[in-house]
Amino acid sequence: MTSNSKIEDLDELATVLHTLQVEGEKIVHCHGVFDLLHVGHIRYFEEARAMGDVLVVTLTQDQFVNKGPNRPAFSQELRAHAIASLEAVDYVAINRWPTSVETIQLLRPDIYVKGGEFKDELDLDGAVSQEAQTIRDIGGEIRFTDDTVTFSSSNLLNRYISPFSEETIQYLATFRQQHTLDEVLDWLERIATLKPVVVGEAIIDEYVFGVGIGKSTKDPVLAVHQQSIEAYVGGSLAIANHLAGLCNQVALIAQLGENDRDESFVRQGLHPHVNPVFLTKPHSPTIHKRRIVDRYSGNKLLEIYVMNADFTTEEDEIQLCRTLENALPAHDVAVVADYGHGMLTPASIDVLCRSASFLAVNVQSNAGNHGFNPVSKYRRADYICLASYEIDIETRHRQGPVKDRIMELAERIDCSRFTVTLGKDGSIHLEREVGFTHVPALATRVHDRVGAGDAVLAVTSLLVHLGAPWDIVGFIGNAAGAHLVAELGNRVPLDRTVLSKQITALMK
Repeated sequence: MTSNSKIEDLDELATVLHTLQVEGEKIVHCHGVFDLLHVGHIRYFEEARAMGDVLVVTLTQDQFVNKGPNRPAFSQELRAHAIASLEAVDYVAINRWPTSVETIQLLRPDIYVKGGEFKDELDLDGAVSQEAQTIRDIGGEIRFTDDTVTFSSSNLLNRYISPFSEETIQYLATFRQQHTLDEVLDWLERIATLKPVVVGEAIIDEYVFGVGIGKSTKDPVLAVHQQSIEAYVGGSLAIANHLAGLCNQVALIAQLGENDRDESFVRQGLHPHVNPVFLTKPHSPTIHKRRIVDRYSGNKLLEIYVMNADFTTEEDEIQLCRTLENALPAHDVAVVADYGHGMLTPASIDVLCRSASFLAVNVQSNAGNHGFNPVSKYRRADYICLASYEIDIETRHRQGPVKDRIMELAERIDCSRFTVTLGKDGSIHLEREVGFTHVPALATRVHDRVGAGDAVLAVTSLLVHLGAPWDIVGFIGNAAGAHLVAELGNRVPLDRTVLSKQITALMK
């Protein structure tokens, strides 16, 4: 049997296996990512094959591999072909679901086999338990291999086929020596019990995909044939979703528009752990940021802002201040996302500076505020997270070491802790008593940079509040940013389980 003839569609495979079972054959099933086929996999398959008559291996689909933004290293087609070439394997199929639970129900094997390391390994999302229960429910059994020789695809890829620069490889090697995986994951577990409140403008991010069909006959503009539209909650809504994937409960204070409010869409887009308070900005729409995107290349051709950038009215400002004064004392961390579109006024900023027990701030410079949104309007903060160009705008300098500009900013604001994101150069962190800490970027695939800074702000705010070491703050923050840039905008918010698996893969 050739390699290609072993690769089957799942539904067709289910029919084949049923026929074999009727003929008395015992079906054994293995499932995994198998990103880099190695001797550990071969021994695992051989031991599994000896438990029955027919061995079927199913693979995790590319889109469900959650070992980091640079994974899988090999596509699902290549992984399937490699495994099908093994003599011990009779059939191979690519899974349709994130886990093998539905696959077990469809294929109905007699024995489901996991590697021996899964007996004691931390089961981050309960997948092994679910698989074990599922195989028992259909009358089968779960078994574990006895082979004591184990390897890790992540470990081998990290050390011999790493997608990272030499600087990042060296950084990760040093980081692994200084911190254990359990220590890093413990910080993620600790932030779960915090109660953050997010304050800032609600934004709906829209992506209009189309194909350029040529120059308009009457005007010197590009004509685009619209094909599809995708929309996601953004701004403070996205930050609340990121935090809800890490914490058990999250509060949100945001403004929606009086016109074109889209409240139903916004509520449907929020994580169940988010408890929102929606105020109203009169004579305004809920902010939409619409991006026209070339479907083929993914390049953004045009960005359209739908908003009223004027300050909120005095009456609504009073309501906002009252809402903040009531909410802030009940929460551990206030995460402020100030996009400069009129929600946060001098009065409400004063309440935040005065009443938040721990104030984490991001003040963004964007096309909608024309650079007139300086972070120095916050007289104090416990933690500030900015992009490097926002430091440039604040200090009116672009030349020279970024550390000098950060120190200049630190003299203007009563704040001792800063994170500055540097794009492809990673991030730099300052605590006045400690000094600077630089962490390289952990992204190797950049699909869309929208929302990455919001994800970094979300997770690092909680870690800084708890007093995590700065290299851990930067490592987890950059892993979160890498997760976001690999996706379209805020389509996939942070999740503690997924982030934990990405960190685990990086630490191997």
